Amino acid sequence: MIKRLIIFLIVSNCCSTFANEIKLNIFRDADCYQVEFFSGTLKALSSPIEGHWSIATEWKNNWPANWIHSNPIEKENIGRNVILKGKLETPQGFFRITDSFVAQNNCIKCVRRFEWNGTDTLKFCTLSIRFQRPGKGRNLLMPGILYYGNPSGAKSGNVPIYTGEVGEEALFEEHRFPMPYVSIEWQKNKSINGAALHSLPTPVPYSNLADQWWSLGALARENGTELLLLSGPCAMNGKRSVIKAFQSDQNMLAPYDNTYLNIPPGAIIEKTFYLEAYPVEKVGTGFQQPTHTSLQLFSPYSVEEFPTFQDILQSKYDYAKTRWYENKEIAGFKKYFNRDYFVFGWCGQTASPGYALQVLKDDLNGGQALEMVNKSLDFLSTAKFYDKGFYTWYNFKKQEWIERRNPELLSQGQAMLNFAYAIQVGQKTGKDVSNWKTFLHKACNFHADRILNKEWNPKSTNEGFFIAPLCKGRKFLNSQKYKDAAIKAGEVYASRHLSMSEPYWGGTLDARCEDKEGAFAALQGFLALFEMTGEKKYLEWAQHACDIVLTYVVVWDIDMPPGRLRDHNFKTRGWTAVSVQNMHIDVYGVLIAPEIYRLGKLLNNDNLKKVAILMFRSCGQLIDVYGSQGEQPQHTNYTQRPSQRGNTSVLPSIRGDYVEDWTVFWITAHFLNAAAQFKEMGVDVSL
Repeated sequence: MIKRLIIFLIVSNCCSTFANEIKLNIFRDADCYQVEFFSGTLKALSSPIEGHWSIATEWKNNWPANWIHSNPIEKENIGRNVILKGKLETPQGFFRITDSFVAQNNCIKCVRRFEWNGTDTLKFCTLSIRFQRPGKGRNLLMPGILYYGNPSGAKSGNVPIYTGEVGEEALFEEHRFPMPYVSIEWQKNKSINGAALHSLPTPVPYSNLADQWWSLGALARENGTELLLLSGPCAMNGKRSVIKAFQSDQNMLAPYDNTYLNIPPGAIIEKTFYLEAYPVEKVGTGFQQPTHTSLQLFSPYSVEEFPTFQDILQSKYDYAKTRWYENKEIAGFKKYFNRDYFVFGWCGQTASPGYALQVLKDDLNGGQALEMVNKSLDFLSTAKFYDKGFYTWYNFKKQEWIERRNPELLSQGQAMLNFAYAIQVGQKTGKDVSNWKTFLHKACNFHADRILNKEWNPKSTNEGFFIAPLCKGRKFLNSQKYKDAAIKAGEVYASRHLSMSEPYWGGTLDARCEDKEGAFAALQGFLALFEMTGEKKYLEWAQHACDIVLTYVVVWDIDMPPGRLRDHNFKTRGWTAVSVQNMHIDVYGVLIAPEIYRLGKLLNNDNLKKVAILMFRSCGQLIDVYGSQGEQPQHTNYTQRPSQRGNTSVLPSIRGDYVEDWTVFWITAHFLNAAAQFKEMGVDVSL
């Protein structure tokens, strides 16, 4: 006889946007207990059919083997906790296992305890945590790693992919996750539903490899999809015991074999995880609730230990002056310290200080700040145009405008916004901005005409960077055409990305894949459209893009092995992963942070405002005495290319290292730009 009992009900209170009910249903079936999770009346997750607990005791063909399963046989209620107990027998002895469930935040929290009661060390062991949901497909999100299958990045061959075919495995080391969760959404009849497995990331004790962590991910099964944690094994793209270690297709994967445990008698291993199930309002939004749940679970907002705004700004201003170059009428900030280029946008950002230094001049003790503003923007306003827009590179020794990549559209959009911000501030203070307005007017005309052409079909989200400058151009250049072009671009990107059939992508120049910069382009553009029109739909679109951006923000402090990052007591929370191809972290999030803060003000969401401040302050770590920083802290087993640090034949030599010799100017300019935006929104950057 089957006896069923609903143990408790949890009502979400972490964010009014995501009201939710989740039920944990524990029932006795014959002589054991089974576990189910319901969202409303829909069963969203359940124990695997073969058993609630599963352990492998062998390692064969580069993967765990000889799986043994069992179910709980006892149940105990202690306060708000429900505890399931049982044994899992092996030929060498038995595990005593308990699951302790309790309602917490938006989830059901569980602490699973494995206690080995054999007389000898159990070798080649793999522990697991597994829950299955009905329905199949590629609609998974693993922050920083997989976005609904990575359909755009899949074309490059340089990224993890997931299609949902039966037997497909996607398992990655926990320290690779900015937010350590895997979520999935699916449709049944006319309803859309979501579920997520969150983990409290930890290295595994008694591991065979050094620095071996739990792995988190999913397995496509015949009857649905399994969300799971394993005590080390990783898999991707049809291959087992591999990880993505490098940027390119030729050397993308590295072997990561023999990730089993050798557990001595009496050893106890515990693992904390969280489960949530929830209704989803629209296709493509199933990741939003677990993203905000992750923020609440880790509450990463404390900034007291990080450098202050003022310390960061002074360091970055001092370093910016070392990149300054002028010769008669030629003036600007160099992209490289040892090469002869000014570069608009992306990683050159030569026009960015023209706005920032106007706003921050009183905070920087910088007498020459305004002089550099005037000289640089007056010169950069002379940029030449060609049939793709305006040139974004200038060789100041040869005195010629060039295009290194044909064309750098996103760089043009970013440069136009730099000018728009500079004009906006300059007009308020009575500055002569006529040269700057002439340049921006020409650029807006060119790109508005191009976007309004019926044949315009942007390849990726990178052209979202035109929306904000067109909106601002509409304000003080008074052209309806700019408004029409901005709205058209916003509508096109919304139609492509809100359903996540094509996740935001292509915002970096060296990664043809899903990335945070693509999502940022959409966030920035949608917010600008809302501010220009006041239409609520644009604010909702901005929330969607922002929540994708947030999935790239590290919400926990990843423990580092001995190395450069640990030498500095480096904290990862607030830094951002780059893309599903370039899996290191960087400080680009400082540029995104003001838009997150702005959205937080519009939504009256203090958590968004706090995470924005965290992103800026935390990224002030690793600034050296010159005010310089490198681009690539290696928080996981990934390096941009084999030539950049680390003995790549020994994976532990990669994680925890830091590539500091690639110091292009964006790493300085974005701090100044973001601080100026914060100051204009009322944040005290003098502290």
